[in-house]
Amino acid sequence: MLTKMPETDNNIYTVVAIASILLIVFVAFFVGSIIRQQKLVSKWQQARIAAEIQTLEKERRRIAGDLHDELGPMLSAIKLQINHLEPTDETETAVLEKSSTQMDGIIQRFREISYDLLPNTLVRKGFIKATEEFIGKLKLLHPLNIVFKADDFKLAAEQEVNLYRVVQEIVRNTIKHARATKLEITIEKKEKSITLKTKDDGIGFAYSEKTQQSNGLGLMNLQSRAEVLGGQLIVHTQTGLGTAYEISIPT
Repeated sequence: MLTKMPETDNNIYTVVAIASILLIVFVAFFVGSIIRQQKLVSKWQQARIAAEIQTLEKERRRIAGDLHDELGPMLSAIKLQINHLEPTDETETAVLEKSSTQMDGIIQRFREISYDLLPNTLVRKGFIKATEEFIGKLKLLHPLNIVFKADDFKLAAEQEVNLYRVVQEIVRNTIKHARATKLEITIEKKEKSITLKTKDDGIGFAYSEKTQQSNGLGLMNLQSRAEVLGGQLIVHTQTGLGTAYEISIPT
């Protein structure tokens, strides 16, 4: 024989059920609000980083233009004037020769700085040619064996600049820190993305520790550039086992 549940118990269960539903709705709303807020913050941060990088690149273009259009001709004129001076004794000859040599060094350094700010090849011929030229110059100065392979692709000019800066940063980090003998750089064009992959045979590093240190600016720069490109930086590294970077850029 079934016993009828008291009305008081029914009311209690109803209240508990309603309270539970309200609590679930509140928690879901609260979690959803947090997720939406995090997305907004993430978008704001990405927009801020993109604006900072865009400003930096504009300033680099301006300085490179000033160097090329104003200081370049001025240095060349000074060099020409020095070469046309006629020394009257051995002391003046030695001074002029030293001045000419120093001027050659200044002009060479000037060209390196101007090129580093914004390679003309990047503007005129695009990412692949500029990267090949950059690697070719480095091979004359460093023993690191850099192997570069890239599928043919086309990005917007601003994206190519950011991708070029990523390669620059990786190569320089490898030369400066990795103690590597070989660095492989490959770019694969897929249906809806372009993937940059690099791998060196260096000493590697502790990634989590490096990202928390104040001197990990190189990694921060890479992460920022990757975000601006709409991709994500993936780092595979371990002390003694080399370092691999990967960035997939949606197209």
